Amino acid sequence: MERSKNKKILLSLILCIPFVFGGFINNETMMPKFRMKKIVLDAGHGGKDPGNIGSRSKEKDINLAVTLLVGKYIEENLPDVEVVYTRKDDSFPTLKERPMIANNNKADLFVSIHSNSAANKSAYGTETFVMGTKHFEANFDIVKRENSVILLEDNYKENYEGFDPKSPESYMTFNLLSKLHFEHSVTLADHIETQFRDRVGRKSRGVKQGPFYVLWTPSMPSVLVELGFLSNTTEEKFLMSQQGKEYMASAIYRSIRDYKESIEAN
Repeated sequence: MERSKNKKILLSLILCIPFVFGGFINNETMMPKFRMKKIVLDAGHGGKDPGNIGSRSKEKDINLAVTLLVGKYIEENLPDVEVVYTRKDDSFPTLKERPMIANNNKADLFVSIHSNSAANKSAYGTETFVMGTKHFEANFDIVKRENSVILLEDNYKENYEGFDPKSPESYMTFNLLSKLHFEHSVTLADHIETQFRDRVGRKSRGVKQGPFYVLWTPSMPSVLVELGFLSNTTEEKFLMSQQGKEYMASAIYRSIRDYKESIEAN
């Protein structure tokens, strides 16, 4: 009788062990693994907005060609990732519509692709921006130029609630809630600049911060890539070539692939 009673007590204790020690199990092991399932690719400018003008090229055309190649490489090599484009032709999505497409599609990543320009014709190299205001004064010319697309839109004063892309004071109103995704954005930007420098052999001007409107509203990690300077004759020639476009697109694709692997592993 006593032995039977002891067995029942022992069995009860054994059954209780998972509940007692369950509280010590790392919660992360019980969470579903994150999977990057959807990415929005944004070819900067388009339609009535040519972007920067080189001696023989228009930014909107180079941006679109490289963006479509990036999407092609992702679709071919990462079949579990859906690619959504803000434009696939010479159309003109507004600056407000581009991140909205990413938000409405519940994307995991937003990549906006651009080409640079400068008054100094010798300036060249790549740079990738994340949302932020560090060194704002130094990057203001680029920020102002990219955000000035707003001025080409109908009813822009109402749509952007009085935001003036040419006024430094307007940027004081930017809400930096995107800090939530800041670290992941920097990780991707660093991957991109490393690929440009080490695999394609381009001069990298580094990862930078800027209050770009297109990076302000996406509710996911976001970067703005500057492929190079169309104002530099040598760099323009490289970006106009099919090989140059393929090299830059493959570098961005590899960066996205490596980023995907790193965040999914963690």
